Amino acid sequence: MNFDPTIYAQRRARLLTQMQHGIAIIPTAPEVARNADTHYGYRHDSNFYYLSGFIEPEAVLVLIAGDEPKTMLFCREKNLEREIWDGHRVGPDAAAEQFGFDAAYSIAQLDEKLTELMGNQPALFYPMGDDAAWDQRILKLRSAVQEKVRSGIRAPDEIRDVRALLNEMRLFKDAHELDIMRRAAAISTRAHQRAMRFTRPDIFEYQVEAELLHEFCSHGARHPAYTSIVAGGANACVLHYVGNNAKLTDGDLLLIDAGCELDGYASDITRTFPINGKFSAAQKDVYEIVLAAQAAAISAAQPKQTWNAPHDAALRVLAQGFINLKLCHGSVDEVLQNESYKKFYMHRTGHWLGMDVHDVGDYKIGDNWRALQPGMVLTVEPGCYIRPADDVPMALWNIGIRIEDDVVITEKGNEVLTNAAPKTVADIEELMRKS
Repeated sequence: MNFDPTIYAQRRARLLTQMQHGIAIIPTAPEVARNADTHYGYRHDSNFYYLSGFIEPEAVLVLIAGDEPKTMLFCREKNLEREIWDGHRVGPDAAAEQFGFDAAYSIAQLDEKLTELMGNQPALFYPMGDDAAWDQRILKLRSAVQEKVRSGIRAPDEIRDVRALLNEMRLFKDAHELDIMRRAAAISTRAHQRAMRFTRPDIFEYQVEAELLHEFCSHGARHPAYTSIVAGGANACVLHYVGNNAKLTDGDLLLIDAGCELDGYASDITRTFPINGKFSAAQKDVYEIVLAAQAAAISAAQPKQTWNAPHDAALRVLAQGFINLKLCHGSVDEVLQNESYKKFYMHRTGHWLGMDVHDVGDYKIGDNWRALQPGMVLTVEPGCYIRPADDVPMALWNIGIRIEDDVVITEKGNEVLTNAAPKTVADIEELMRKS
C-alpha cells in the first residue's frame, strides 16, 4: 500500500470544519487477549484509522477545532526491547512527520495533556458508549478540568457523539477508497472462483474455507472482512452459520458468504452453487427466482432512488416466485401485505459497505428512507431459505440460496464491483465442469 498522508489530513480538516469549535478525542481499538499471554490479531478502530491511517494499538487522536485548528496523535514510545519482541513502533517523533500531524506525544502523556487541552473548549466530541472503560476515563478527565473552575478554566459544557459527523463522512467513498474496494472485490471474486473449482462431494466445509483464505492471503488481503460462511445443504438455511465443519453431500447446494479485507476496507460476496457441479431441476427453479430478484434490486439501485427501492424490487420478484413454487398463496400484493414471504426470506436486501462490512451511515433521514447518491456503496443480497415443513414440497426442502454483490452508486447508475464472480446457472456449471 502506498501511504498518502494528505488523504487523512484532508479528512481531519473536513471534520474540524464541521465541528466548528471544540475538542475531539478518538481512541483506536484496544488489543484483546485470546488466551494466556496471546492476543487476537490486532485490528484498528475504523473511525480512528479513517482520520489517521495509523495502525498501531495504544493510540489516540485529538483534534481541536476553532480559529487555530490543531491535530495531535498520542502513540507508543520507541522501545528497543519491546520492538525486538513485538515489532517496529513508529514513535511520536516520527509519527508527526510521517502522518501529517501538527504534534505527536507519548501515550503516557495522554491524561496530563487532555486535562490541559480540554480547558475552555465549548464541546467535547467523543464516541460515548463505544467503550465503557474509555467513557469512565474521559468523564474522569472532564471532572479534573471542572475542578479548575476557580482558576477561570471551564470544562466542555457539551459532549457530542463524534460518530454523527464521521458516519456521514464515511458513507460517501472517495476515489482512493473506491480504488481499494475494487481491488478487494477482485480478490474476493477470485476466491469464490477458486472455491467453485475446488468444491466436490465428500470434502468438508472448512476445506473450502481454507481455499478462500489462501486466495485472500495470496493477493495481500491478510484477513477476511468477517467470519466466512461456508454452508452446505441444510446449513445454508441458517443465516449466520459459521461452524463450517460438515461434510459436503452430493446433490446439495453450497452457500458461501465470504469477502476479504484489504487496507482496512471490506468486500462481501455470496454465491450459491451445486456441490457436484450441476443444479437439479428444483434447485435451478429456486435459484433463478433469487437471481431475478437480485437483478431487479440492482436495477433499482440508482441515484435519487430511495435506499429501500432495491429491497422493494427484490421482494416483488421473490413473492411472485414463491407463489409459482406454491410456497405462498394469493396475489403478489397479498403476499407482501400479509408477509407470508418472511417464512422463506426474512432479512433485508442489503447494507452499507466500507471499512466495516456492515458500514456506518443512516438509512433514513427523519422518517423517510434516504436517497441513494453517488459514492455510496451497498450490498445487494436477496435470498431464499426453505426448511422442511408439511406445507412445503419435499423437492424444495433444505434449499438455501443467497446471491450477493457489492454495488457503487454512480452519477449515471451503478457499478457492480463483484460482477466477475460467476452467478448465472450456465456460468457456474461451466466453471465447475472445466474443473
